[in-house]
Amino acid sequence: MALKQFRIGYGAGQRTFSLDDQNLLMEMKAWEPDQTLDEVDEIRRALQEPIGKPPLSEILIPGENVCIITSDITRPCPSSKILPPLIEELEAAGIHQDDITVVFALGSHRRHTEDEKRRLVGDEVYSKVHTVDSDPEDTVYLGVTSFGTPVNITSIVAQADHRICVGNIEYHYFAGYSGGGKALMPGVSDREAIQANHSRMILPAARAGAIEDNPLRLDIEEAADIVGCDFILNVVLDEEKRIVKAVAGDHRAAHRAGCAYLDQMYKIEIPALADLVIATPGGLPKDINLYQTQKALDNARNAVRPGGIIVLAGQCAEGFGERVFEEWLTAAEKPADLLTRIRQEFRLGGHKAVAIAMVLANAEVYFVSDMPPDKAAKTFMKPYNDLELAISDALQKLGESAKVIIMPHAGSTLPQIKS
Repeated sequence: MALKQFRIGYGAGQRTFSLDDQNLLMEMKAWEPDQTLDEVDEIRRALQEPIGKPPLSEILIPGENVCIITSDITRPCPSSKILPPLIEELEAAGIHQDDITVVFALGSHRRHTEDEKRRLVGDEVYSKVHTVDSDPEDTVYLGVTSFGTPVNITSIVAQADHRICVGNIEYHYFAGYSGGGKALMPGVSDREAIQANHSRMILPAARAGAIEDNPLRLDIEEAADIVGCDFILNVVLDEEKRIVKAVAGDHRAAHRAGCAYLDQMYKIEIPALADLVIATPGGLPKDINLYQTQKALDNARNAVRPGGIIVLAGQCAEGFGERVFEEWLTAAEKPADLLTRIRQEFRLGGHKAVAIAMVLANAEVYFVSDMPPDKAAKTFMKPYNDLELAISDALQKLGESAKVIIMPHAGSTLPQIKS
């Protein structure tokens, strides 16, 4: 028996465990791009080399007003790095500072404080241009998609002469990828529109890493066409949240190019589905609560065989992390109740509880966290505090020949069966 020791991120620290070499199918590691890239230079390059659109200097006319839609505080998008060169480009095209508004795409999230707005965009941008939160109570109806989703958009965005969508591209467990037109739908949409779009999450084709056959993502892009998405500026980040790639231009063509780069980094081929997957988001801030940690579970589901086990490790120092999410989990008697409930009433927050139920329909989950065991048990996952004990119990149940995949950055890496 040749034991090998592994370390995974857990909260602000690490947890360790040992595994016999004969059990290890693979440890998933993301490809690491060139670290010498200058982030601002890369943004400027993308703006000068747009994909599927002419440069902004050929699109904009002095005197027009421009809305830049960017991510809120819950997202890792580095707006403070992206916005200065973008605004320089707008000014070079003759757009006055007074005609530029940065709109934070809240979706269904809370409003920002002024200090948070300043921190998100940086002191220079905050002092130069108007910054506002999207407002789901003040929207303009622009039409309906062929999927039946009403396109209700925050009025300041709907009424602008031009809309530029900013964001980062990462895997999204039912929209396929973040970025692109997602800044508009659900970013600056009202609750009715968001719920209509997100209710499609239970469809099999609504999955991470999928676009062309993903009805939820196609609905997003159709909504962006209805609103009018003039230009996007999206970035791909490494595990340290550094910009390693920027794409700009058409909300489909440029976004597809960014997704292809993300796949090169984070879509990882696995030789086979594993009996046991050991998954963690990688520590803080990604495992601050279960609402965030769930992202790792959803990617891990793509690596485990039917009837297998996922050991999910996330500290979850802040517990569930979202009120509706917690209410749905604690009110259900069994996972199937959640699937029934979302067909009757889609609610944001509840959708993440349903995502856990969907994983549990395929595999058992042993949940290692700092949450009190009685609360952790309300998730329908088997609660543990000791990582090594959870792995030992899983191997004992699965047998000594069980094959294991380790996902130390399961929130960002997407397993794909080797073709």
